[in-house]
Amino acid sequence: MKAVQYREIGAAPQVVTVPDPEVGPGQVLLRMTAAGVCHSDIAVMSMPAEALRFPLPLTLGHEGVGAVAALGAGVSGFAVGDEVAVYGPWGCGSCAKCAQGKENYCLRAAGLGIFPPGLGAPGAMAQYMIVDDPRHLVPLDGLDPVAAVPLTDAGLTPYHAIKRSLPKLVPGATAVVIGTGGLGHVAIQLLRAMTTARVIALDVTEEKLALARAVGAHEAVLSDARAAATVRELTGGVGAELVLDFVGAPPTVATAGAVAAVEADVTLVGIGGGTLPVGFGSPAYEVSVSSPYWGSRSELSEVLALARAGSVAVHVETYGIDEAPLVYERLHAGKINGRAVILPNG
Repeated sequence: MKAVQYREIGAAPQVVTVPDPEVGPGQVLLRMTAAGVCHSDIAVMSMPAEALRFPLPLTLGHEGVGAVAALGAGVSGFAVGDEVAVYGPWGCGSCAKCAQGKENYCLRAAGLGIFPPGLGAPGAMAQYMIVDDPRHLVPLDGLDPVAAVPLTDAGLTPYHAIKRSLPKLVPGATAVVIGTGGLGHVAIQLLRAMTTARVIALDVTEEKLALARAVGAHEAVLSDARAAATVRELTGGVGAELVLDFVGAPPTVATAGAVAAVEADVTLVGIGGGTLPVGFGSPAYEVSVSSPYWGSRSELSEVLALARAGSVAVHVETYGIDEAPLVYERLHAGKINGRAVILPNG
């Protein structure tokens, strides 16, 4: 089968031919319909050798949907042909966090060498994929697979980040979304669907700001040296009750801290290497700063339910598997508007 792999430290990803995987006991084999392309992949491919915790080659793709092609011994609850989404942050299944469905915060995964698909385990950017356990599958129940695949990360991650701050997003509150690409443009829709908050979007290009407006942002502000002052002006000097930074670079993190209101949540989702110093009086009083990771299994089901209700839709650009290396170049250059999706068998 064809697969998109990161094969050598510092090298570009390649489309290669590898043996078809064979399903084992307790596993599920999927024929992949779609796989999302994410900045996290680029972060992995930018790591020095000493930072990688898993061997190469690595089949990329931590956002995946497909049809069940075969069931391993002992697997029940699914049938061949079922269309499913893959829950990405695999855990041990038995620790206190996994027992709550929070495998994104598994307490034993690192020690046991358990990795998410595409981020250590063979991923979704291949014609076939092995899923380690059926608990990591969520039925699509009529959702379009191509439109749904980014929801497994680009939907789940902002949903989890927003859900934890819902008590602060009362009528009259403001939420700022920094970075309106793959995750950010979904976050805007989720904020509009789940809250009455005023949504202010920040990004560096007019094209990205146009997308932000199209999906529901009340205000769209150029993310430059004046951005923080502009947000303060728009909020009457108060600032925002929730700031979601989907970039995470030093300049955007600084902006996030500068626009946070008293008792606000600043949530750093992007992995751009920025940090926000916290001390008395800076940022504003009683601001909480967090860096969440992905979301729970139940939250993925909730995100898919929102999609079925028409409350959230991902802007996607589709490509064939042979185009994957070019897609990563476009993503790195900031030329993807929304989310890029690879069609492994398209």
